[in-house]
Amino acid sequence: MSAAAAQAGAAAATTAYIGIGSNLERPVHQVLQARDALARLANTRLLALSPLYRNPAQGPGRQPDYVNAVAAIETRLAAHELLDALQAVEARQGRVRGSVRWAPRILDLDLLVYGDSEIGDERLTVPHARLAQRAFVLKPLMDIAATLDVPGLGPVSMLLAKLSDESLRRVADAEMAIDRREDAL
Repeated sequence: MSAAAAQAGAAAATTAYIGIGSNLERPVHQVLQARDALARLANTRLLALSPLYRNPAQGPGRQPDYVNAVAAIETRLAAHELLDALQAVEARQGRVRGSVRWAPRILDLDLLVYGDSEIGDERLTVPHARLAQRAFVLKPLMDIAATLDVPGLGPVSMLLAKLSDESLRRVADAEMAIDRREDAL
């Protein structure tokens, strides 16, 4: 589907997958806050959130580990409207976009897949440009969409099979409970 068709079809509900990541300011908390924000987006319904995974940062210098997850949503927002909404959520949670790529961040929301669309313009690339190279995205995506066929790339199971996911550690329920107790204080 072209970008124009994706924009025109915005009135119909589209299933989209959002990558969520954080490695600053209580990352588990940031990911769960992002989940809640996605559930509140206009014309959007949260369908699922994957388990959370901890993995080493891949950016410059020494950084704290990331916590990553993937959310499935059903939305009536056009792809670019959804991108704007995701960037607004990031800003509300304190993300400041800088010039250093892959720097530590409070929150990173990536539009991974938007229905069966393939979009490539100056603002948005869907499916996400590095989706097939990131086990920390593919593993949680596989958890909630095992039969997904990523447009132009193939089945998520095939993409994940090509990568090592050894560095991923599922965030334990106990760690998530501790984070919730800290919120209550």
